[in-house]
Amino acid sequence: MNINSNEPVPKYVLKNTIPAILGMIMVLIYNMADLFFVGQTGDALQVTSVSLATPVFLVFISIGTIFGMGGASVISRALGADNKVYANKVASFAFGASVIVGIFVSILLCVFADDIAVKLGAASDTTVQMVSQYIFILAMSGPFIILQTCFSNILRAEGNVQKAMMGMLIGNIVNIVLDPIFILVLGMNVPGAAIATTIGNICSGLYYILFFVKRKSKLSISLKDFTVKEKVCRNVLAIGIPASLGIIFTTVSQIVINLLMSDYGELAVAGVGVSLKIILISWMLCVGLGQGVQPILGFCVGAKDWDRFLDILKFSLLFGLALGVVMTGFCYVGLTQIVGAFLADEEAFAYAYYFSQILLSTGCLLGVFNVLTNALGAMGAEKSSLVANACRQGIIFLPLILIMNYTMGIDGLLWAQPISDVLTLILTIILCMNIYKILRSKDKVVEKHHTNELGEQNVQSI
Repeated sequence: MNINSNEPVPKYVLKNTIPAILGMIMVLIYNMADLFFVGQTGDALQVTSVSLATPVFLVFISIGTIFGMGGASVISRALGADNKVYANKVASFAFGASVIVGIFVSILLCVFADDIAVKLGAASDTTVQMVSQYIFILAMSGPFIILQTCFSNILRAEGNVQKAMMGMLIGNIVNIVLDPIFILVLGMNVPGAAIATTIGNICSGLYYILFFVKRKSKLSISLKDFTVKEKVCRNVLAIGIPASLGIIFTTVSQIVINLLMSDYGELAVAGVGVSLKIILISWMLCVGLGQGVQPILGFCVGAKDWDRFLDILKFSLLFGLALGVVMTGFCYVGLTQIVGAFLADEEAFAYAYYFSQILLSTGCLLGVFNVLTNALGAMGAEKSSLVANACRQGIIFLPLILIMNYTMGIDGLLWAQPISDVLTLILTIILCMNIYKILRSKDKVVEKHHTNELGEQNVQSI
């Protein structure tokens, strides 16, 4: 499928976003599978351990997002401007950087696994051991997690949305098949969950590498195209870092939540861990929508087709609102069954159920938020994208959670997120409208100047 399409907007948006959403469902299943099968052991402390280790997985995802979303934004605009040479340089840089950074971070995690487990909120010796084991094993697949996150985005930037999803699907199938074998049949528990996830990640990463090596992509990851010059590194990081901030701050916020929640007991930590996974059901699908729509918005920006850009944005916002409402409603209706799939302990179940009700209160807004933040990235609005992505679980959220936990206790700790969601969405709407007006005005000035020059040339020729 070619990203440059004159199809009707609804069909065009759905064709590009549905595979991206399905890809995020794959990531979601990845994220949920370990917790689900560990939950079948009936041991709440094992659930706590996997929940505490989640930020490590998110660290790799955030790094992959830096090179993937940043690369996808630059590539889509380069293709829109018919500059394939530059697009190849960006793709090659994203590959090389993913491998180098992935190896470095993996080594750090392996060396300091025990210390990191304590910092993540593991309190007892038992949980420290289980969390550190999970971290050490998962780190073995770090570069592959980064590569699969990066190139699932970059393949969408060239319009290859089905292949982008396929890599995630392969890793998921492997993980889901191996999880019950290692955890339940072989009785390996938390280490078994980590091994299954690691093997799945490696399979997924290898798929993307082979896809490019066999030259099935329009883009190149060849070393001869690798460069950090010509603003390749700068342009990727300028968009990628803001795009990843949402995940980075999600990681930080989960650590803070776990640390604060540990004051209320390890069962409360297990409960909030499950409730955060439930929120991921809505969040990840909405992330997929945003990631799917960014390349086609970016192509419009590169081609300076602002009318189509606006049509795509309007439809995507409506789709995002509908997706958020449907997924939040689904979670509310099936909350008892969803929580029960992870937790058997009555006290931990009660915590998770109550926490989920609070966190789901603004779930309907998540689709709109993700479309707008990705629209900022598509427009190359580096600073505005940085601010928007830093606020939801960072600049606004972190002070709120500390203040509200101190003043309101456990209720304040949970209500900080919905309040942050509303405030951040309002800010993002303002930023997006402002950047759109600025860019549209600049292009009108250029068009007017070009028209005047043509007019003068015609007069002179007469």
